[in-house]
Amino acid sequence: MAWKLFSFDGVKTISIFDRPSKVSIEDFAKRWNPGGDLQTFLDHLPRILAGADFLEAIIRTVIAVASSKVVLAGMGAHVAKVGLGPIIIQLLEEHILTGLAVNGAFAIHDLELAISGKTSEDVENHLEKGYFGMVEETARFIHEAVRDVVVNHPDKGLGWAIGKKIVEDRVPFSHVSVLGTAYRLGKPVSVHVAIGTDIVHTHPLMDGASMGELSYRDFRLFCSLVSAMEEGVYINIGSAVILPEVFLKAVSVCRNLGFHLNSFTTIDMDFQRQYRPIKNVVERPVKIGGKGFHFTGHHEIMVPLFFASVIEMIKNWRGGGISRYACEDKD
Repeated sequence: MAWKLFSFDGVKTISIFDRPSKVSIEDFAKRWNPGGDLQTFLDHLPRILAGADFLEAIIRTVIAVASSKVVLAGMGAHVAKVGLGPIIIQLLEEHILTGLAVNGAFAIHDLELAISGKTSEDVENHLEKGYFGMVEETARFIHEAVRDVVVNHPDKGLGWAIGKKIVEDRVPFSHVSVLGTAYRLGKPVSVHVAIGTDIVHTHPLMDGASMGELSYRDFRLFCSLVSAMEEGVYINIGSAVILPEVFLKAVSVCRNLGFHLNSFTTIDMDFQRQYRPIKNVVERPVKIGGKGFHFTGHHEIMVPLFFASVIEMIKNWRGGGISRYACEDKD
C-alpha cells in the first residue's frame, strides 16, 4: 500500500506559561568575577542536575557534622596514591570525619608513604621479573603489627594495629600517615581485607588466621559505626567492590538487630560509574529514607573540592552566614 504523509492538523497546543518546566533562568550559573572565594563559587553553581546535587550533598554533610552525627568515609587505594592523605588527615583532626573504612591496599600505600615517603611500584615491569609485591619492609611491618595485636589486644583490629606501630616505631614520615593519625587521635579505622588481593599476603610471615581475625574485628567495629549513622553520612571514595559490599552488609545487620537506621545520606565519588557503588551505596541503603548521590570525576580534583566546600560551609554555617541554605537539604 502507498503510505501517506502523516498530518499534524488538529494538534492541540498549550502555552509555555502554563506548562511546568524543569529548567528556569533562576537556576542558571552566575558569571564569575575575579577575586571571589570558594563560597562564592558554590553560590555561582547552576542549580541544575549535578550542580544542584553537589550543593545539596555538601549541605547534608555540613548539617550532619554540625549536629554531631556520624560521618564516615570508605576509601580505596587510589585515594592514598594520588596524594589525598593530607586532606583526610585534616578531616580527622577537625572532627569532620567520625571514622574511616579502607581496603587492604589503602593501608599498604599509607604505610609505605609513612616508611619511605613514596609508594606505588611499576607493576608491569616488576611482574615480568617476578618481583611485583615483594617489598620486604612493607610486609614485615604489617605482619609484625598483626602478630602483636592479635595476641595482646583482643578488642582491636587491623587498622588500629598498623596505626599503633606507625606511631610507636616513629617511622620517618608518620605525619603523612592516615592510619597513624587516626591512632594518635583515637579515631576508628577499619581495614577490610580480601585474602589474596594484597601484596603482603604472599610474604612468608603471612598468618591467614591472624589477618582474618583482625579484619573481622574491624568489620564488627565498622558495623558499630554504621549502627549510629542515622541522619549521618557515608561517603564511598574509589572502592568499586569491597567497601560497597561491606557497607551493604553492615546496614543489613544493623537493621536486623533493630537499630534505627532509616534516614541518612550516601555519596559515591569515583572517576567512572561502577555497578556496586551505585547499587550498594547510592540506591539500596537509602530506599526507605535519606538520599544517595554520585559524582563522577578524578579523585585528585573532586575530593579536595568537595571537602574544601564542606569546611568552608561549616565555617559560614557556624557564623550564621548560610541560613538561606537551611531548607535545601530536604528531599
